[in-house]
Parts: sequence; structure tokens; C-alpha cells
Amino acid sequence: MNEAMKCDKCHFKNQRHPKNRGAQAIISLSVFVLLYGLLCAAPTAIAQSTIAPVTDALPSSAALKVSEQATESETDEPEFIVPSRPSVSNPAEFQKPGVLQLEYGYDANFRANDVRTMQRTPLALRFAISRRFLFEFDNDNLLSQTPVDGARTTGVGDTQLGLQGVVLHETPDHPALAFAYYIKLPSASAAKNLGTGRVDHSFITLVSKKVSKTTVDFNAFYLLAGRQNESGHASSGQAALAFSRNVSEKFGVQGEVSGQSRNDMQSGEIFALAAGTYQPNRRAVFDAGMRFGLNAAAPRFGVFAGVTFGIVDFYKSTRH
Repeated sequence: MNEAMKCDKCHFKNQRHPKNRGAQAIISLSVFVLLYGLLCAAPTAIAQSTIAPVTDALPSSAALKVSEQATESETDEPEFIVPSRPSVSNPAEFQKPGVLQLEYGYDANFRANDVRTMQRTPLALRFAISRRFLFEFDNDNLLSQTPVDGARTTGVGDTQLGLQGVVLHETPDHPALAFAYYIKLPSASAAKNLGTGRVDHSFITLVSKKVSKTTVDFNAFYLLAGRQNESGHASSGQAALAFSRNVSEKFGVQGEVSGQSRNDMQSGEIFALAAGTYQPNRRAVFDAGMRFGLNAAAPRFGVFAGVTFGIVDFYKSTRH
């Protein structure tokens, strides 16, 4: 989170193509931009960290009420973790500065037009440099697919690097607004049809707002995907609208509708997603659910399950 959605969150069609002459230059330039952003943001990261104790225990009901009243200001302490899975859309704001967040899961899609089964184990590492900037590393890890008319192939998936910047923090008067850039590095095998072998670029606008007790996330994507059978890139537009809500202190539900326009050899697809979440403490959130294809080009249905875990707070020692 639909191959193009959320920077190759799912892979349905992957075909071999000639090498792009400018691929190495594009990769070098994009990685330089990401590293430059990290260097610019790092000096202010510790200074922007909020002074507050960290505990794995969930707050009591009374503490939650006090916390809800306090979250009216953008200076409030962010949550220790803020999952971006399992939906296609990402929240405009993220976890506490200094926290390295791990996301890992199992994802499978069934009965696509040309792929009978596609399975993967997506891995994401999200590090909050400050309240304004987040760096993300994604990999599909183990990827396996079975074509309708062929044998199953298995291998390593594609890799992505991303940088997200928050322009506006959420207040009672307006939603949070952020922009993100992701580059897909073709680590999946094009020979096995597990990847295109091309570099993709994604530019994302993220908007989030809590309405009553429901959080609304909207993402708009502009994707430049490397063409599979010729040089250059093909452009497309994508969008995702998600709703999430806690139904108790530890349990929550999520729903989402997402879609993408046709891109090169990738058909346009529309999906609906439904998921449940369980948060035993401040450091971990488990999720599971299903997605459904809403048009003929999309896989008929899919299942997923995973976990988001706060590994370590690198800025904890600087907080007094």
C-alpha cells in the first residue's frame, strides 16, 4: 500500500525490460537527495524532542481523558509508535522523535488476471528524525508468485527508500499536512518476473485529521514508473482514503478504499480493505484483515497480518 500503490505495496504484474541508460544516475541523485535531507534534519532532531518519560504500559481510562484534552496542541508528545500498515495510505504525522519503528507481516493476493497467487513478507523500518522528518526503508523481503499458466517463482522483492516531511501539524482548526518522496530500487529479479528491473519515483501528499474519535487519512500519489519494454518513465495517479477508530482501550478497526490509474503495462485497479488491530502496550500493534478487488483488473481478494513494533528510542538518553 496495486503494484504502484504506496510505492509498490503489492506486486501484480512484473515483466522483464531492457536496462535504462540513466538508471544509475537517477539512483545516485535520488539517494543523494535523501541523504542530504537526513543531514539537514538531524541537527535539530534532539532539540525538537519532547521531555517525557516512556513506559510500555497503556494509559488508564482517566489518563486517556486527560491525554485527549492535551492533544489539542501541536506541541504535544506524539505516540511512541504510529503504524503505517496495513493500509495503502500513510498517516501525515508519525511516531515520537528518535524511535525506530519496525513493521513486518504476511501479505497474499489471489485470483488476479495473470497471477493465481502472490505472497510476500513486507518489511519496513521507519525512523523519526524529528517531529518534521521521517526516513523509511522498505523491502518486500521474500516474494513468491504463481502465474495462471506457469510454475511458482520465489525470490527477493524490490527495495524502497523514502523521506517524509510534515508541513503542518494537526490542530483543532486544520488537518496535518505532509509530503513524501520514495524511490524504488530494483532489487527483485526481472528474469523471474518478480520485478520490473526499473527505478520508480513516487511523490505523495498526505493529509490526516481526527474527527470525533475517527482518524481520517488521505493520500494522493504521483508515480513515475520505469517503462518495462522501452526507455523512459510512465506516469500515473493514485489515491487512498482510510478510516480508523479505537473500539476499546486495546482494539481498533480500519477501513480503506484505494485505487490507481493505468501505468505503462499495469492496469488500473480499485481495492477495499477491512482490518482489525490489537495494541497490548505502547510499543506494539498487531493487525489482520482482508482486501477485495472492486474492478476486473484487481485480484479478487487478499489476506494479510502483521505487527508494528517500537524497537528503540535513540533520543531517550537526551530527555531529562
